[in-house]
Amino acid sequence: MVADTTPTSRVEQAAADVVGQSRTALASIAAAALLVVLKLGTGILTGSLGLVSAGIESSGDVVAAVLTFLAIRLGGRPPDTDHPYGHRRAENLGSLGEAAILTGGGVFIVIEAIGQLTHGTESLDAGWYVFAVIGVALLVDVSRVVVSLRTARRYRSAALRSNAFHFAGDMAGSLAVLAGLIAVAAGFEAGDAVAALVVACIIFAAAGRLIYENARVLMDTAPTDAQARAEQAINELGEAIDLRRLRLRESGGHYFADAVVTVPPGQPIVEGHGTADAIEAAVRHVLPDTDVVVHLEPRRDGLDLRDRILAVALAEPLVREAHDITVYEHDRHVSISLHLKLDPDVSVGDAHDVAERVEAALRDEPGVDDVHTHLEPLEQPVAARPDEQRAAPDETQRQRIRQLVLARTGQPPRKLRLLHAADGLVVFVSVVVPAETTLPDAHELASRLEDEIRAGQPHMQDVVVHTEPRP
Repeated sequence: MVADTTPTSRVEQAAADVVGQSRTALASIAAAALLVVLKLGTGILTGSLGLVSAGIESSGDVVAAVLTFLAIRLGGRPPDTDHPYGHRRAENLGSLGEAAILTGGGVFIVIEAIGQLTHGTESLDAGWYVFAVIGVALLVDVSRVVVSLRTARRYRSAALRSNAFHFAGDMAGSLAVLAGLIAVAAGFEAGDAVAALVVACIIFAAAGRLIYENARVLMDTAPTDAQARAEQAINELGEAIDLRRLRLRESGGHYFADAVVTVPPGQPIVEGHGTADAIEAAVRHVLPDTDVVVHLEPRRDGLDLRDRILAVALAEPLVREAHDITVYEHDRHVSISLHLKLDPDVSVGDAHDVAERVEAALRDEPGVDDVHTHLEPLEQPVAARPDEQRAAPDETQRQRIRQLVLARTGQPPRKLRLLHAADGLVVFVSVVVPAETTLPDAHELASRLEDEIRAGQPHMQDVVVHTEPRP
């Protein structure tokens, strides 16, 4: 089943994602508030610096979880005029706010722990209820780490992922406090202060990780792994697509990609649009929900001479078509002739300037000795009316053309249509040839048949013979 990717569905999905992330953030706020009451309250009553430090970290969790909630709400807003890439980097800013809170709490804990180790402190009563508080805190920490990581992966949320790291550090801190209390119970009085220093180190490590990861995103540092996957996906589309540049930026766990690729200069715009669609699909396959912009440029290198001629001609804005390109080889040099079609309202002077620029550019090609251009007006729509099936002159022509086709190919025409235009009769005829016939031979047959149909018929404006393979 193909996912609905219409703008309306994407907006609805984004709104649903914000609701899911917000619920997780609110649950984190409630859990952090519970831990603050348990750790700080018990730490103050028992005089445990380790528990007080863990309580400070959890109080930072409350503020951090509130920042995460606000960042998710703001980051979920759709793009607007002032924020065309959306508001998702609010999550990264919220993560930096968490890091600042963690760092401040860590500094306070270090100062207090060093003071206790230097000047000593009153003995700590590590009663059973202290261990019960630590046990409850560990259970809460484990549950919110699991929930935050699961939700962060589901919604690719930088803020929730930062919360998960924060909570994991909180859990490690609780384990350190537990070890310190066990040491105190065993007679090592400094165990509580040492545990507080361990908690401070954990806090500083978590803050450093948050600063490093989110500062890289805010500085538009290229996401190396994602860049490599996107490049590989584009290159696997085939040699027809030549990737020249790929820029990738991240915002709140989502990516924005700008790709520049070159395609053959004569590729139709519809085919070029299909190429762009294929690139967008390939990138989104390896990086889901990525906003991809593809810029197509005509290829200039790695082309044979004919394609380079076409590229030079079509690079002129006034040139609408280039055809009848012929390369004449002589004495290790080549001469070139081509026809250029321009709009009928272009003056001869402007058209000549275009031809001069095209010829000059082609003479700069290695081995090109001479260039000749033929200027033509682009054809305009021609008024015509269908043939009258019962009109005697038309029926005579139809019989004559059928006999000529039968004599030339051995079979009657597959299709035959006559149109009456202002300058004469227009003939469209489809003939069948063996499927193994080469293209030059088929073209030669069509050309001869066109000449035969025109012969002795001065009132004919045009004859178009289409060849089809015999079934």
